[in-house]
Amino acid sequence: MPVSRAQDLPLVDLRPEQTVADALAAMTRAFVEQGLESPQRDARFLLQGLLGIDGAQLISAASRPLGAAAEIVSDAVSRRLAHEPVSRILGRREFYGRMFTVTPDVLDPRPDTEAVIDLALDVIRSSGLSGRPLRIADIGTGSGILISTLLAELPGATGVATDVSLAALEVARGNADRLGVAGRIVFVATSGLSGCPGPFDLLVSNPPYISGEEIAGLEREVKDFDPLLALDGGADGLDVYREIAHNALELQSPLRLILEVGSTQADAVESLFKAVGAQPIGRRLDLGGHARAVAMEIHL
Repeated sequence: MPVSRAQDLPLVDLRPEQTVADALAAMTRAFVEQGLESPQRDARFLLQGLLGIDGAQLISAASRPLGAAAEIVSDAVSRRLAHEPVSRILGRREFYGRMFTVTPDVLDPRPDTEAVIDLALDVIRSSGLSGRPLRIADIGTGSGILISTLLAELPGATGVATDVSLAALEVARGNADRLGVAGRIVFVATSGLSGCPGPFDLLVSNPPYISGEEIAGLEREVKDFDPLLALDGGADGLDVYREIAHNALELQSPLRLILEVGSTQADAVESLFKAVGAQPIGRRLDLGGHARAVAMEIHL
């Protein structure tokens, strides 16, 4: 829903007779004044998304009047000035070359999470599992980006996606349906894999991993708009990893696990899984050069 303009925010009230170029310039100025990190990119992507055009069309439509879209664009600018992410304003986010619906009930997917997909596909290839009818579990699926992307990449695979949030599961199911993979996924409202018997060939998860004391210091785009349930990993950020490690012992082996981790957590997470008999088999760096995904293998 639109947010109210705060009195200290610059106003951008666009009129129908103003052109697309006028709107882009006004949006960029306002975003610069507000100190947003990527003002030009945000203005461009937001306007493209609202008008339903791509980058080339944005240039060719520069002299076109906004018309009835002026009010919609003005409202969206106010929301961005209040630090609402562009993806949440538009209600969608591109991930691994595919478009996913994003709602207030799910984490806004980050490009860094693509490291989980890359590492999972690498592990599948290196383990000789390519082409096999794999069964994949996704714990805390949220918008379903991990399970849906993997099944789109692996036509013979099936999966189980769990989440404690019924609203999140509805978003995940809708995304899977749009990608044509919903028929190969069972969605379960549960914690971890409780009530979801194996065996699984692969387990993936992007669990909450922000420590409680760090949440208050997160950028507003995250702390004010992502669900707290998807962020809070407990006192040290590792609570869910401990739960996954403990429960992994109950699953049939061999099992490969691919987990997203915080930028400084790779060693700690690997140590947790080593304690239950797992062996690290790979890492993948994110766009900033941090270990963002770790892979473990359990043979019991």
